[in-house]
Amino acid sequence: MRITIISLDNWGFNKHLVTALEEKGHDVQHINFNDFTYKYPNFFHRGYNLFLKTFLKKNLKRIHFGKKIIETLKENDSLQDVILVIKGDFIDPKSIMELKKYAKKTFAYFNDNTIRCPKIVRVIPYFDEVFSFEKEDCEKYHLKFATNWIYNSAPENNESPIEQKVFNIISKDNRLSVLSKIATDLESKKISHKIFVYNKKVKKRISTMDFITNPIPLTEINKHINRSQVLLDINRKNQNGLTFRVFESLGLNKKLITTNSDIKNYDFYNPNNILVIDEKNPDVPVSFFEKEYEKIPDAIFNKYTMDGWINNVVYSALR
Repeated sequence: MRITIISLDNWGFNKHLVTALEEKGHDVQHINFNDFTYKYPNFFHRGYNLFLKTFLKKNLKRIHFGKKIIETLKENDSLQDVILVIKGDFIDPKSIMELKKYAKKTFAYFNDNTIRCPKIVRVIPYFDEVFSFEKEDCEKYHLKFATNWIYNSAPENNESPIEQKVFNIISKDNRLSVLSKIATDLESKKISHKIFVYNKKVKKRISTMDFITNPIPLTEINKHINRSQVLLDINRKNQNGLTFRVFESLGLNKKLITTNSDIKNYDFYNPNNILVIDEKNPDVPVSFFEKEYEKIPDAIFNKYTMDGWINNVVYSALR
């Protein structure tokens, strides 16, 4: 198949999906609109954009993304079997409608929810099929359910030494207060940890975490993950969809600490491997680190691999 993936791939997760499809023999084009930088020509345009967003529900940056995407599709000049858009709410609806000229089917996948990203709702009607990792959105808007995917796997001979028990990296947002409580709890129990908080404006180091001003490449993040015994996952407020941190832990056979209680409803949940904590009063027992990870059955594991995701989402174009 000829497949185009259009995504805001700011962390690099979607590159793994592109590679997996290419290895299956598909002709794959990846349009990463995170590379399409937009700068206001002058102060007037900044004010004009504020007016557009406030009164007309438009955004110059999203319009710019859409124009660049369409230009790239025109250059390719071949009808695609499938165009899959990840984070389509960052593109203006007019450009999404124009995508249909370049593919037999257009799909969308959202790993955000409509409470945090309400613009998802307005672009849903423009796709042939829409998938979401948020169960409530699937039920409310009649979408198809699909989790994120396992993009990594445990090496047969993992020579990476364990340097800390717990690892986490997040962007600075409203989860910071929860993260701070967890870090304080870990510190009080002398549980070693490495925690990064990405914030463009502030670079500092405190006893419990590092604030960084430049994003860390996914390859570097994976090095920290490999050197950690347990991964820490903090879900956003009103979001139950599972983050990539969950699937990194599955792929590498590492334990997970999470604030997302909905994880108990998944077939891979095992209390020996996954500790669900209260974000208001986090308590990470030292005993959680004492037992070895219990490998989950292959039949369950395979559902969450990239192959499983491709079968569930991309190949639905053939059904």
